[in-house]
Amino acid sequence: MRFSVILFLLCILIPLTSLATDTRYVGGEQSIALRGGPGEDSAIVYRGIPPGTRLSVARTSDDGLWADITTDSGITGWVPTQNLVLEAPVKMPAAVYAIPSTGDTTAVLALDAPAQTTDQAELLNRINSSDAEFNTVAQELHQLKQVAGNAVQLDIDNHRLVEETENLRSAVEMLRAENQRLLDKLESEDFMNGALAVLLGVIIALIAPRLMPQRRKNSGWT
Repeated sequence: MRFSVILFLLCILIPLTSLATDTRYVGGEQSIALRGGPGEDSAIVYRGIPPGTRLSVARTSDDGLWADITTDSGITGWVPTQNLVLEAPVKMPAAVYAIPSTGDTTAVLALDAPAQTTDQAELLNRINSSDAEFNTVAQELHQLKQVAGNAVQLDIDNHRLVEETENLRSAVEMLRAENQRLLDKLESEDFMNGALAVLLGVIIALIAPRLMPQRRKNSGWT
């Protein structure tokens, strides 16, 4: 029973250990770029991972063509799996073939290590400088995109507020016009009522005496 439990635990721990220690190295002779996602259409987040760099692979894409990696310095991104190798590449010393002199039948292999080392160091310095500038520009561009996105949203909100203000202003003007129309209507009705009252008073003043009975005058015969 105890042996079965130990065997079961080993079966669980061995895959976990292999996943936790999945280490790869950058192969080839050129630096590779890290992208934000698994695909050539994803943006480059870091450029210039040199050959021989040790990487920790966390996972791979569904098609197995891209790997989600992390460098020892903590940089994360996606790289093509075809650029990864199991063992660190061995750096060979630089060598050139010297031109044989007249009459020689064999070529002499000559090493020009100091000159090539200087040229390679200068080239690497230029590449590192370019990569550093690229990374700085990429970060600034990312920040500018965020600022631009906020600015676009602010501009949209500003236009919306301006339209709402104009609509409210139009509604206020319509209410003012309607109020003035009602005031004019009330004044007109008051004027008509006053005119009718005056006319009615004149008519009553003219008709009332005729309707009242007149007193008979005293006759001299009585």
